[in-house]
Amino acid sequence: MKSLSETWFAEGRIDFELKKYTLLAYLQEVNKYFNENKLYPQLADMVFHYNNIVAFRENKKYLQEHFPKKMTGIQMEKLQLLYQQMIEDDELMQELEDIIHYAAGKMKTTIQNATGIYEFVEEQIEITPIGIIPLDIQEGYFFLSSGNTKETSVYHYRLSIFEKHDEKYRSIRTLFIDNWQRGISHTYENIKSELIRRWKDLPNPAVYAIETELNFPVDETLLPVAKRSLVKFISTAA
Repeated sequence: MKSLSETWFAEGRIDFELKKYTLLAYLQEVNKYFNENKLYPQLADMVFHYNNIVAFRENKKYLQEHFPKKMTGIQMEKLQLLYQQMIEDDELMQELEDIIHYAAGKMKTTIQNATGIYEFVEEQIEITPIGIIPLDIQEGYFFLSSGNTKETSVYHYRLSIFEKHDEKYRSIRTLFIDNWQRGISHTYENIKSELIRRWKDLPNPAVYAIETELNFPVDETLLPVAKRSLVKFISTAA
């Protein structure tokens, strides 16, 4: 799916009707994915663009402070130049304000709808520790299962902490290992034992089962929501 550029609202001809249809075409594509319960990467892209236009409206420096990883120096310079040029033209700035006001409202509604899907998926997820959980739970494995299938996807995870604006956040990195078919000889405990046998650098890993009775697109929805849910679960336990 083709995304909007970082400065789509201020590029080329600043015309409300033109930008309106550019935005609506983008939202139509995004909603096709959301209607199929596919949240990522479209939801993250939508949140970025929403924050981007609100930041531009409020203060160009706000963007640099809050999105240093997303925006390159060249992009920031371009955005600041656009801001400086437009702020001197009252009529142009009013047109831009109208575009941003309209876009912010449309994007916010779309994000709220997607957030509703996210929260529903999150509510359907159950996380259960497998066996004895060690003191160090920053690294381990999780088993992901959905629907009535006995297939279980196994992932290695590692948590890390990063600081942003004087606040600490937890991030999670995952690596897909394999798919297992659960059965009498392949319970969650058996799979855990097999993992310990194969990878001896984690002799006593933290292991969690993440399950839902419903079927959701794995890569686009279930896995991202499961990862964030696991971070919250582990953070609460810690």
